[in-house]
Amino acid sequence: MTATGRSRREPAPGGGLVLAVTGVRGARPPLRFERTGDREWALRQGERPLIRARSEGDGYCRDLRLHRRPGYRSVLPPVSAATTRGGPNWPHLYARWLEDAAQGPLHHGRWLLNPRARFAPGIWSSDLVQEWPDTTLELLCGGGWHGVLPLRPLPAPDAPRVKAYRKHVRDGTLAPVLLWWVSFLDGWLLLDGHDRAAAALAEGTEPAAEELVRTADDADWRAVAAQITDGHEAHRARLAARPADPHVERQRQALARGYADAISTLPYEADATPVFPAGE
Repeated sequence: MTATGRSRREPAPGGGLVLAVTGVRGARPPLRFERTGDREWALRQGERPLIRARSEGDGYCRDLRLHRRPGYRSVLPPVSAATTRGGPNWPHLYARWLEDAAQGPLHHGRWLLNPRARFAPGIWSSDLVQEWPDTTLELLCGGGWHGVLPLRPLPAPDAPRVKAYRKHVRDGTLAPVLLWWVSFLDGWLLLDGHDRAAAALAEGTEPAAEELVRTADDADWRAVAAQITDGHEAHRARLAARPADPHVERQRQALARGYADAISTLPYEADATPVFPAGE
């Protein structure tokens, strides 16, 4: 079991799950980002460096040069065929495995584990990083990078494990991969399912995924909700003071819908991915 122990679980829209993880605030998890210089950071698993990155260039458009190293250990155990055939509740199963992971990313705070079957065009093709070990990501230009970064080389379509998984793809029984949304990359790390991802792509489809997202702490999103509510009440009062007519009623209804939408999504919006000081 990790140092965080078991988390409190909350249902989320769309079949997802929120893990409210208790632990020492600010304590470094086994899998973590560390700031190693003014424009440099590293991804470590325990004391093992997995990625070293450096931002290069000036102004709005910069390149992020990455060097990845071997040795990544998946944060999930192997998914057996029997488990897959049983049709488990994947968010709950992956949540339990993440809680038990000795080398995982969970630490104090709220985490959303969300099923994701659809991605924007290009995420699993042009924006899937295939080069190993070195690659360059173009960040911030035209909206930033928005792709998937594997933590080990993707195997060939005819590799034995990939060939076995391709049958699961055709049968519709392939277990989802696990992606970790990283805010400053504007993209995902592939934490588990490199073989399964390769199998799905070899069959001409995208892998289904469970997306792990760090969300705002309760106190933070509730503070934002209070500010939104104050603004909503003031706007509603101004509308109430105007003479009633169909136009005002439409504005009132639109205001109510917008407020409900904003408040309902606040607890599940992505928060900044922490980067810890190196060596502390």
